[in-house]
Amino acid sequence: MNKKVKKLRVKLVRSRFGRIKKHKASIAGIGLRKINQVVEIEATPENLGMVNKINYLVEVEEI
Repeated sequence: MNKKVKKLRVKLVRSRFGRIKKHKASIAGIGLRKINQVVEIEATPENLGMVNKINYLVEVEEI
């Protein structure tokens, strides 16, 4: 009963400064702090919503 959990590799490519408050919160919620930082997150509906909101700031790759 092991379900394969999909993961995403998210890389911050543009600055978070000067952005909308909710977008900054999404960046922090994903765990990104610096430009070119890469994090791996699970592809849950909550995380996908945050990534979709800040899609103009990040690069996303499915693992």
